[in-house]
Amino acid sequence: MATESCGPSATLLVSRGDEAISSARAAEILQRIFGHLSLRFAFRLWDGTPVTFGEATPVCTAIIHRQETFIRLVRNPSPLTFAEAYVDGAIDLEGDLFAAMGIANAIEGIRVPLVERVKILVALWRG
Repeated sequence: MATESCGPSATLLVSRGDEAISSARAAEILQRIFGHLSLRFAFRLWDGTPVTFGEATPVCTAIIHRQETFIRLVRNPSPLTFAEAYVDGAIDLEGDLFAAMGIANAIEGIRVPLVERVKILVALWRG
């Protein structure tokens, strides 16, 4: 069953049997969520796939160790969710930690439009 809420602090809820998602699909989803930001940062996915944002070398990289962590972060892309994943050891950060805090502040302001949330939901569902 897949559902999606529409409020300003909405989260995407996806229920799949295997929770598997390809790194190519994950990169596409990250671009949908973070591609409009002009910040220099990156993600490195569980298989080593880099997903880079901004026009220059990233100041920090969030390393996502498992597909399940990616799904958890995408369901609610907030600084709190990222902080919890970091404390849990589900992600690591490389680079400038102070710059990462500035990026977290920018992420806090992300509002994914309903149409994009539906597209992300479908992409997560398809894996």
